[in-house]
Amino acid sequence: MTEPNERLHALAKAATVHLLPAGDDDKPLWGSGFFVAPGWVLTAAHVVRQHLRADRELTFRVRGEGVDAEARLAEWLLTDPDRPVVPLDEDLALVRLLGEADEQPHECVWLADRAVRHSGPVKVYGYYPEPPHTHARAVDADINGHEDGYGLIIRPDIDFPAGVSGGPLLDPATGAVVGLVKSRRKQQDGGKAVAIAALRRFGETYRTVIAAHDRWHGTEPVSESGDNWIDQQSGPGADGGAGWTPADRREALNLLAAVPAPPDAPTVEALAIRARSGTRWPGPPPDLRTWRDGYGLLYEGAHPLDPLAFLRYLRFVDAYVRSRGEPCAPLDAWIERRLRRDPRREMHAFVRDVRLPDELSAAPAERTDRIVIPYPGPGEGPTVAVLLDPVIGSEPTRFFWQIWLDEGDGTGEPELYETDDSVHGLLPGELVQALRRPLGDLLRAKDRQNRPVPLEVALPTEHLDTAVHRWRFDDIAQLDDAGHLGARRRVVLRSLARRGDPDKLWADRWQGMTAQQRFACWRTPQRGVVTTGRGYREAAFDRIPVMCRPAGRGPGRTALKLALENGHGVALWHIDGHVTRTCAEDCDTLHAKAQELLGGLGSLAELPDRLRHLRQDISERRADHTWAEPLALLYDDPGRPLPAEETETLDAPL
Repeated sequence: MTEPNERLHALAKAATVHLLPAGDDDKPLWGSGFFVAPGWVLTAAHVVRQHLRADRELTFRVRGEGVDAEARLAEWLLTDPDRPVVPLDEDLALVRLLGEADEQPHECVWLADRAVRHSGPVKVYGYYPEPPHTHARAVDADINGHEDGYGLIIRPDIDFPAGVSGGPLLDPATGAVVGLVKSRRKQQDGGKAVAIAALRRFGETYRTVIAAHDRWHGTEPVSESGDNWIDQQSGPGADGGAGWTPADRREALNLLAAVPAPPDAPTVEALAIRARSGTRWPGPPPDLRTWRDGYGLLYEGAHPLDPLAFLRYLRFVDAYVRSRGEPCAPLDAWIERRLRRDPRREMHAFVRDVRLPDELSAAPAERTDRIVIPYPGPGEGPTVAVLLDPVIGSEPTRFFWQIWLDEGDGTGEPELYETDDSVHGLLPGELVQALRRPLGDLLRAKDRQNRPVPLEVALPTEHLDTAVHRWRFDDIAQLDDAGHLGARRRVVLRSLARRGDPDKLWADRWQGMTAQQRFACWRTPQRGVVTTGRGYREAAFDRIPVMCRPAGRGPGRTALKLALENGHGVALWHIDGHVTRTCAEDCDTLHAKAQELLGGLGSLAELPDRLRHLRQDISERRADHTWAEPLALLYDDPGRPLPAEETETLDAPL
């Protein structure tokens, strides 16, 4: 190990700790962890799960070089603590020291800012028990593969001792921590690790921790030996300002941590793309929760782009924050000082003459939660679709799922984002758990401030009573958080049978409906009237079928099937309603309220968001709109057809 790497090794070792029970010293350690910000320790969730499953408020100890403090679990990513195996993307936990952060001075690692997952050599740190003492351990290893969204595969000729789980992985080439140890492989060498980007899944807590991390390093702290983490990192030399150095990065991220956080991922993505002169990075964008995450897109592999790209990004952030009335003079002043160090005067306008894109130039209105957002038509904005396809012949019913993204920019077809890799499909009760990460990550990535991306779920007719609007992906939500999907965003259902090119009846009726400005509730099936396919086909364009019964069984199923066959693309129904032919008084109430809803529309595209408003009121208990809680909405736009089913034969070995 070279002398700079030896000094980095000492800093990483000083930031690594082990977790153990409170009380006597002779109790066994639980596992390892490391300081990521003052008072904050990151570890693997499985290290603390078995000890905190019954009581998450339990106090325990964190011990390392110069540190021996009481701590508690702040948050973990586990969605089901009783699950036998902790998934890779859930195996993180944040631990908080008790007391003030400055009561226990300690070293903090430098967390990688690049968006890509690491490959190649790493140094692994942790602790292991060898009674009667606990010992620190550092192991040279290699990352030679990736798994799922956040997994790192450690080459199988490395042997880790028990207790190292939760410890950091240091990239010796860049001097950044790129992951943490998840597990050894059973009865084999090597193991698995979790990429540090998974830390972003903590949401607001991630924002808090990473800002504290960048501010701490921004003070240029030195260890007892006189070393500073950034000063020991490799990077471009002092070349008159033409290269972007680790010291530049430290100052830039320190200043970004001081400005208000971005409102959403698309804002960060849009400014990063413009900083890169319109060129994108390979693959889909990662989870973008902070300005730092956008900064991490300004690399090609392990190498930073030209300094002007970073300064241009910082100038865009400065312009965005200022347009919202927030002063950021230190950021502005540093951009100018750093720009003067760059000898290419003729190119400085690339940084100074930035202009926010039109969609980001004006501050959003203060009260946008009651503005009705029209549902996007073709080329009018992004939508996310989940296709749930029943497994043929399964009893009980099981589904395969696909997630599709339509960017809505008019430049291409919907793209398959992720697909079910299960062998036998999933039971209805297993869908939320399976979709939690892939669908939740995509929705967060595409949500704009006060404009969550719409979610479409396509099902066969007999399964259209699936209560998708009641799904929630967050086990624990803030008290004022409308956690159900139907309260957060426009959630609509589509007919899986309508994949591919639309038929003429459907397209013509949709065109006729979108030309209307007022709509009426059409009670169907009508009491005492046998409605035929011709009745649905010849119904006026302003009439929207509304059923006080479920759509997947009984008369409701027949009625919705006739509506779909005869071109109807919009319908409302009560998923928990009666299946008998006789209506009750509650049915009259539902139809009267549905008439109020439909009669207040100014256009068909308003309907999904007006229903969302009702669901939000119900979720927040702000008004008596409970009649609308069991309502499901079919909103099936033939101008944005679902992707056609794959019909080509596949080559397979015999």
